[in-house]
Amino acid sequence: MKLYSITIKPESPFATPLKGDTIFGHICWQAAYDDGLLSGGLKKWVDCYDEKPFAVFSSAFPVFLENHKSWFALKRPDLPPSILFKDTESDKRRRMETRKEKQKRKWMKVGEDLKINIDDQSFLDSSDLLKACPESDSAIKGFIHEFERQHNSINRLTGTTGEGFAPYSIDAFVYYPTVELAIFVLIDEEATDIERVKNSLTRIGQSGFGKDASTGMGRFSLGEDEELQIPKAKEGDVLYTLSASIPDSALCKDCLFTPFVRYGRHGDVMAKSGKPFKTPVIMADEGAVIIPKDGRLSEKPYLGKGIKGISKVDDFVTIHQGYSIYLPFKMSEGVEL
Repeated sequence: MKLYSITIKPESPFATPLKGDTIFGHICWQAAYDDGLLSGGLKKWVDCYDEKPFAVFSSAFPVFLENHKSWFALKRPDLPPSILFKDTESDKRRRMETRKEKQKRKWMKVGEDLKINIDDQSFLDSSDLLKACPESDSAIKGFIHEFERQHNSINRLTGTTGEGFAPYSIDAFVYYPTVELAIFVLIDEEATDIERVKNSLTRIGQSGFGKDASTGMGRFSLGEDEELQIPKAKEGDVLYTLSASIPDSALCKDCLFTPFVRYGRHGDVMAKSGKPFKTPVIMADEGAVIIPKDGRLSEKPYLGKGIKGISKVDDFVTIHQGYSIYLPFKMSEGVEL
């Protein structure tokens, strides 16, 4: 497999977060309509997905340029704050205030070599990311703005709301105008290649990603892509995940994570079926820290499981990305999990 980073440029607000499993679902629908995306067709790779994924997508993370080098703002690892942040204040009150401030640092700075260093200087808050944006405005408090978007049901025959006037709102968010995002993807070149994946992402960005795409949400364009060296598990003693996943308990000694429940729904034409909702899946969100058993994960550049059998529609095969790309890193000396 080969590892790439693909830069995307948001061009509208989003109603659905750019998580790896959702991106993977969009790619599968692209493959359903484009026989050339996957060599041998989608069914061939669906049948062996729980043993051999044809692609693994990360969630999207902000990417910045500093001194002609890129760096990524990844989610802070799901480790106890006592491990990530060292107390340096002798006064008890001041120590508690400092801890509270440090807890706001939800992001971790990682260079283009993908080497993780969990010291205090690596962690950033939203204001730090905003300062790193080109042409940043100090009057803006954060680089992501969340808001509610108002909707109402329209009678398509009359073009009016009719008697059942029932306005509602959905949660949405928009990035600071100059923010660019990076998606990491592992590709099995027996199945496809980076150019075909980029073409699919281009189409997704043009038609819209996720919820309310028909009303202009989820638009983006593609920037540059770069092949990266695949990290090896033996380079660290724990593994950091880049997307929501389902760790394999047989291969993991322990896992520190934030639970994430995916209440999935079929896309495209299946969204209009009598049973559009999938079986919920409980996952470990991106940023999970995996403690492997005796380095047994070192043979693969990804971890986790493929998921099948979550569709409520008879005879409809559905797969869900339970895999994740990982970055290995070493814990500070003397720290035990």
